[in-house]
Amino acid sequence: MRNIFPRWSNTIPVKLILSLGILGAVVTAGITYYATPKYTRVGYQPTQPVSYNHEFHAGELGLDCRYCHTGVDKSSHANIPGANVCMSCHQNIKGDSPLLEPVRASFYGEDSNKDGKLSDGEDVNEDGILNAGPAIPWVRIHKAPDYVYFNHAIHVNRGISCVECHGRVDQMVEVHHDKHLSMAFCLDCHRNPEKALRPLDEVTNLSWQVSDEDGVDPLIAQVHAGLELKDNWGVHPPLSCTGCHR
Repeated sequence: MRNIFPRWSNTIPVKLILSLGILGAVVTAGITYYATPKYTRVGYQPTQPVSYNHEFHAGELGLDCRYCHTGVDKSSHANIPGANVCMSCHQNIKGDSPLLEPVRASFYGEDSNKDGKLSDGEDVNEDGILNAGPAIPWVRIHKAPDYVYFNHAIHVNRGISCVECHGRVDQMVEVHHDKHLSMAFCLDCHRNPEKALRPLDEVTNLSWQVSDEDGVDPLIAQVHAGLELKDNWGVHPPLSCTGCHR
């Protein structure tokens, strides 16, 4: 009896398996490459409840990063400024701007007269202070995974500038995620910290560069200066997994 299917049909299962394997490999490679922080984080720029212009405040006015982020050189976390920090200036500057209404609502709270005195219907907390309003719901932009330990103070107090991880914030009208902050990004800095080290008094000067007055390439000059700082400060960043994963 003649075969119903031609002989070449015997190769169909093999071809099908090979095709599915190649397709799976391509999909896996694509996801592995394009689902990395370089593509999923860089450029992230959420809409904030208050339009705070970093280019104007940090760039044009020259406000030090630590004026608002007061804990960045003292704590493992870089704090978000409260409304009182904003109102330390804006009680007198554009105090009635509609753009600052969320800030005023958070700062004054139940002080409807905005005079610091208790009026009818207003309440005070256990310390006798008028209850403040809700915190400004800032949208977080940078966040390390929960299994990663990153201490801001250690880095800032050893000459790592904000610009190394956050980019030129002083040139951003709206802050966006500038660096991918992947494990490879961190390890590259830990292996070669001299590329990022700078004098402590220049940490918040985001535009600082090593002087090239001797005709030396700035990148080479940076490495030479960084190596000197690394030796003087005894900087030896951890390279083992336990350094960041705890």
